[in-house]
Amino acid sequence: MLPGVGRPFGSAAKVPMEPNSVGRSLSKKRSSRATASIQSLDSNILSMIFAFLDHFDLARSSVVCKYWNIVIHTSNLWKVQYYKQQRDSIGRLNMSSCSETSLKMYLEELAMEHHRMSLQEGAIDIDQWKGHSVGVDQCRMKMGLILTGVGDKVMRLWSSESYKCLEEYSVPDRLPLVDFDFDESKIVGLIGTRVCIWRRHGKRSIFPSHEGTFTRGLCMRYVDPEAVVGCDDGTARVFDMYSRKCSRIIRMRTGPITCLSLTDDQLILSGSSLGNITISGLSSDQRVASLKSTGSAGIRTLCFNPRSHLVFAGSTAGYAHCWDLRTMKALWETRVSPNVVYSVQHLRSDKSALIVGGIDGVLRILNQNTGELLSSCVMYEGSTVASSENRYGVIEKKKVRRISEDTRIDSIPKHSRPPITSLAVGMRKVVTTHNGKFIRMWKFHK
Repeated sequence: MLPGVGRPFGSAAKVPMEPNSVGRSLSKKRSSRATASIQSLDSNILSMIFAFLDHFDLARSSVVCKYWNIVIHTSNLWKVQYYKQQRDSIGRLNMSSCSETSLKMYLEELAMEHHRMSLQEGAIDIDQWKGHSVGVDQCRMKMGLILTGVGDKVMRLWSSESYKCLEEYSVPDRLPLVDFDFDESKIVGLIGTRVCIWRRHGKRSIFPSHEGTFTRGLCMRYVDPEAVVGCDDGTARVFDMYSRKCSRIIRMRTGPITCLSLTDDQLILSGSSLGNITISGLSSDQRVASLKSTGSAGIRTLCFNPRSHLVFAGSTAGYAHCWDLRTMKALWETRVSPNVVYSVQHLRSDKSALIVGGIDGVLRILNQNTGELLSSCVMYEGSTVASSENRYGVIEKKKVRRISEDTRIDSIPKHSRPPITSLAVGMRKVVTTHNGKFIRMWKFHK
């Protein structure tokens, strides 16, 4: 029998221990407590924690990392949430008749509807913090993390909840950081005329080994195991990230490639200053199709929605464009800004809302299917309502107001709407950079 089992409390047999062993035992306990984290919890404990979440937060948690996704989708949590949503309307539900796929689709659509309605109608506030010592103008967000950079010699990885800086990645001296992206295990960046990989908690590698192997790169995207660099000579250069070699050079156009997007089925989309989008395959060495706009303004930014097969672009003349990649036809174009649109993005699973930001500093929400302007948002002037601190300084909470479509943008002070140079979309939140020291998190409430 184990000590204490079957006996009154406090009557367990005492096991003598040497003084040194007591010290070692306490030290081990302290050490285990110090290193314990939520990543160390097993699937059963995580399932118990996730059971307290509603369908919306459950959907958010399922995209934090692969492990959480597996735990959530191999448990009965989706069925429980589905039952909670349905029991008021139909009285009761035969759980055995609901397939896992239908439950997941239903709850995901419900979460996306909450996301869309929050963007369109909910209250908004901004959390702002100083993220870099000099101007920063690029950001990416996924898995509950934000990566910022371009402007100084360091990239920083932040928690999207606490805004704590989790990791820093230094950029090699004398080489400008042009573009970057990240996943669970690494950061991939375009620096000067080379590609660089920073391993999470590991070493950095740069390739090709000699600078100047290809002409100046203007943009970069990657899908394992390949990184694609858009160059100013009109070529897209495909690099194998494991062999560190250029596997293909694709002649996309005659002018510079200003932006890139990659699809899940191995297509490369490239924008240019000539106002059209060229399409090629990763396995091809030449372009295969083009998407044309009605105007001649240059394409400044691109994104692709794999759920709807729609391609979105922002132009230097302030237009947002949409094409259907299946038919290669333009669906709509809307002038959303009097000047350059720097970034168009959407939540990967969302087929309704498109977020647009540009030089006028107004954050806009469009209908992905029609181009209709759903809402326009700017920060209130002098609107700090609360503040807190972390090691990088003060985190300020600011108010946001929605403006009507006929509001004159030049009537809003410029310091309330600094140019949005980059944005990234999460569930009911948008992070923006403005070529300044500050990073802003726009939080859309129910």
